[in-house]
Amino acid sequence: MVATDSSGTDAAVAVVAPTTPVSERVLRIVVPVVMLILAIAAWYLYVVISGQPKYILPSPIDVAGALLTDWPTLLPALGTTLTITLEALALALIGGVGLAIILVQSRWIELALFPFAVILQVTPVVAIAPLLLIYTPNTQTALLIVAFLVAFFPILSNMVQGLKSVDHNLLNLFDLYGARRWQQLILLKIPASMPYFLTGLRIGGGLSLIAAVVAEFAAGTAGAGSGLAFRLLESGYRLNIPRLYAALFLLTFTGVAIFGITSFITWLVLHRWHESAVRREN
Repeated sequence: MVATDSSGTDAAVAVVAPTTPVSERVLRIVVPVVMLILAIAAWYLYVVISGQPKYILPSPIDVAGALLTDWPTLLPALGTTLTITLEALALALIGGVGLAIILVQSRWIELALFPFAVILQVTPVVAIAPLLLIYTPNTQTALLIVAFLVAFFPILSNMVQGLKSVDHNLLNLFDLYGARRWQQLILLKIPASMPYFLTGLRIGGGLSLIAAVVAEFAAGTAGAGSGLAFRLLESGYRLNIPRLYAALFLLTFTGVAIFGITSFITWLVLHRWHESAVRREN
């Protein structure tokens, strides 16, 4: 935007950053909420009109009632699943970032170690879980390892790609000023790899939850200390379908919450400088 004085000469040049109108920000919230309400209403109407029994397809009211009445049972199961998920994600972050930094230090190290990470990634998690039960001291440790392995590779691969994608001109500039390898890593490579790392974080967050549930299915855990996967199976065997839907709702809500938190972290880190997060006017 250019401002001119009375003589017609340029007085100042001001760059106005694009802003999101309030109405658009409101619509971003209102539209998904309205669509969700309409979907729930359609679900309720279908159950009422078709006369489906609750052991076949419960209504939203039945699911909400099961969520309230079975909360003392579902809450500990949710806590178990969430604990395994977050612990696995934390370990995957530490291991993935640490190994990625090691791999990019030498081409030979990458050639020697990266194939093992690929093998662990492509091996079906259902096949790993029963095997780990033999070698681990308890079931929770086996579930944690399985969830860690699934979340580990996306973080590792994205971090390696990010560390390798640094502008070579900037690397040459650091070399010109005599920067040491650790200075290049901390001051240039790690900051430049943040978009890739945060992409891996969002993917790994969702996969760690999925892996925790799938591993519990495969391990066949049961009892008071089990997670939501066992409650899903238990509800299905007992034809307590409203509780099954309630447990499924908790899993879905947990997954959405993890995605929302990691997306917010991504925005918080990138929105001031990276092209993928800086909003532009069409």
